Amino acid sequence: MAAPPDRPFITMYRGDDDITTVTFGEFIQQARRQAASLLAEGAQPGDRVVLIMPQGIQMMATFAAAMLVGAIPTILAYPNFKIEPSKYRYGLGGVTRNLKARLTVIDEKFPDDLLSHVTVEDAKVVRAVEGVEAGVTSFRDVAATPDQIAFIQHSAGTTGLQKGVALAHSRVLTQLQHVAQSLELTQEDKIYSWLPLYHDMGLIVCFMLPLAAHLHVVMQSPTDWVVQPASMLSLISEYRCTLGWIPNFTLQFLARRVHPDDRKSFDLSSLRMLINCSEPVRAQSMEEFCAAYADCGLRPNVLQSSYAMAENVFAVTQSGRRGATDPQRIWVDSRTLKDRHVIEIAMRNSPGALCLVSSGRCLANNRVRILSADGQDLPNGHVGEILIQSDSLFTGYYNRPDLTAKAMQDGWYRSGDLGFVVDEELYVIGRKNDLIIVAGKNIYPHDIEEIVSSDPRIHDGRAVAFGLFNPDLGTEEIVVVAEVQDEREIENAFSIEQAARNAIVAELGVAVRAVYVRPPKWIVKSTAGKAARSTTREKLLREQPELSRAEAL
Repeated sequence: MAAPPDRPFITMYRGDDDITTVTFGEFIQQARRQAASLLAEGAQPGDRVVLIMPQGIQMMATFAAAMLVGAIPTILAYPNFKIEPSKYRYGLGGVTRNLKARLTVIDEKFPDDLLSHVTVEDAKVVRAVEGVEAGVTSFRDVAATPDQIAFIQHSAGTTGLQKGVALAHSRVLTQLQHVAQSLELTQEDKIYSWLPLYHDMGLIVCFMLPLAAHLHVVMQSPTDWVVQPASMLSLISEYRCTLGWIPNFTLQFLARRVHPDDRKSFDLSSLRMLINCSEPVRAQSMEEFCAAYADCGLRPNVLQSSYAMAENVFAVTQSGRRGATDPQRIWVDSRTLKDRHVIEIAMRNSPGALCLVSSGRCLANNRVRILSADGQDLPNGHVGEILIQSDSLFTGYYNRPDLTAKAMQDGWYRSGDLGFVVDEELYVIGRKNDLIIVAGKNIYPHDIEEIVSSDPRIHDGRAVAFGLFNPDLGTEEIVVVAEVQDEREIENAFSIEQAARNAIVAELGVAVRAVYVRPPKWIVKSTAGKAARSTTREKLLREQPELSRAEAL
């Protein structure tokens, strides 16, 4: 069923004096004009079309246009101050080389010096000009088959070269149906988003879902939001948004960066779900946010959780379903977890008790398995690699059969994430390859990073921990890089380092080899805005060659 043409679809906010709203009818007409323009440029069914454009209505219409003509669109991150330049250039060249796109669509402000890093071979680079309504609307839509690729998503790119996740039309539509059912969507729902559309969280639930379910989405760019974080709460209040998806760090960011006096103007009573999709979900982050906005009409149990990834289109699990009111929490013995990878329930206030938050239960037709390091299925309450099977799984990594074969095992996708199941609830611990092993003890980097980030002098989410092998000790040692919030705090680097060391010993019972305090914007971030552990590690090793020499001995 088609959406009423006069129903609002996208409200794009770029500032109080720059707000644009298009209806479903207007969006469809704009997409058809863009489709005619793509055809005029030579786009054919099956061609890859790369979009490197600022977040906005024009880019969304061009994405839809490519699908209308049977092409396969993919969105890449637009250059901005949050992305490390050399990493961006490297990723841009590698991704476009792998895609072998027919067309690459950029905007008129795309930097000329970056064009040399766009691999086009015999393809065209087309500059889309804002406001120009090129082409005509009288062309025949290309009818796609269910198994044809609809579009290609790219991972957050926190490790290695980004992989293109190819998604068939049927898989995308199936996932959207599962998500809509799990959230019990109604026509009264309205979505808020600052999430980038080149990331699965933004593309699927903040573009594809409202497009398919005929919902209004209120959107701003991630760069605009990070400069003015309170704008998120202001827009939710003004437009009475009911749904939103966020990474975990957003909760503490809003709790700490918005002045208490400014919170008085917000009314968050319209929200029924604000879904934390960053694994692992942090109890402390949720508690800080709830405490900060308790007087703003924030209802109990609005904060929910989900385990999501591009390879499954989006969600695998969702909390707040089947009568549950909020994400389940359990308190476990931290020593047993770290030493034996087994869950031992502990009393809430007992020494060493660690609170873990569930990512919810599996969506319809989604299943998870927990696998040991030697490939054996593990029972409930044991930590291992999470494997996924569903009717939404990706077709494969585009043009990378080697990576696809490595990721799939008898129809199950190997996520590379560590987790466990208790009472049908999935708990995500962290990434398998990031695990640090110190004298036989398993240390999760995010535990260290959370401890270090609790220092108010450290920028939220800007701490990175990793292991370096020490041949003299025969084990790994922990190295931490932390980015200060204010450059003037560099003068207090020694104090920050000592505080971090003491806190890590007190909380985890392990000593740290080194803590490096760095100025703002030093840590390398992924295109999704997360701290990139592997790339930051490489940067530090280049800057501190004595560390790499010791590891190489």
